[in-house]
Amino acid sequence: MATKLGTTYSPCTQKKKQQNPSFKDLDGVRADGRGIYECRPAFLRTTAVNAAAGSAYAEFGNTKVIVSVFGPRESKKAMMYSDTGRLNCSVSYAPFATPVRGQVSEHKEFSSMLHKSLEGSIIMESFPKTTVDVFALVIESGGSDLPVIISCASLALADAGIMLYDLVTAVSMSSLGTNLIIDPLLEEESCQDGSLTLTYMPSRSEVTQLTITGEWTTSKVHEGMKVCLDACKKLGEIMRLCLKEAASTSDD
Repeated sequence: MATKLGTTYSPCTQKKKQQNPSFKDLDGVRADGRGIYECRPAFLRTTAVNAAAGSAYAEFGNTKVIVSVFGPRESKKAMMYSDTGRLNCSVSYAPFATPVRGQVSEHKEFSSMLHKSLEGSIIMESFPKTTVDVFALVIESGGSDLPVIISCASLALADAGIMLYDLVTAVSMSSLGTNLIIDPLLEEESCQDGSLTLTYMPSRSEVTQLTITGEWTTSKVHEGMKVCLDACKKLGEIMRLCLKEAASTSDD
């Protein structure tokens, strides 16, 4: 299922990093033809890994991610601490995922941020004294990797039958000078002087995590959050439709 959420802009080169491109001069159109507030077309599929309890595949432009969920399984560590379940998250990159081959393997920072984004959406009491493992693999890094990982992981948890308060959607935004662009490409991220990543549970209208880097004015933060929230809501509809289609297919 491919769905779109949503003249040419050339990302800044190494020599032009001090002077960010102006979308006003370029009619607000980017290298891939999108507007500054337009997300890439999203392709989502569940049950991508047969050996896993649940899995999902996500493709947003050139960013391609696959997530596998295993468990709940018995965990001595979880039993020691509480009667609730335990969530483990791991994010890694395929050797060929980045322009420089083998540049990234395990990504500990993304693993931690994935955990923080998902834990509030999971009903941990539904699998006491057991552990759920989430393994995300970036097959191709095309920009906005973390938001795609988070959204794909939430879809994989739902596919695994893990009880959730709601799905988690995620969108990022880059600040380039006076301009804000949503769902940035890898080239655009290399030019940014600030970034905003928002994770959101649409049905509950709850933000599970907000990460901001660089210098942002209050008005810029408000504008960025508003645009990201709208995109997260649209992405949530696509994710729910994906699950409904998967359920109807399995019933047949």
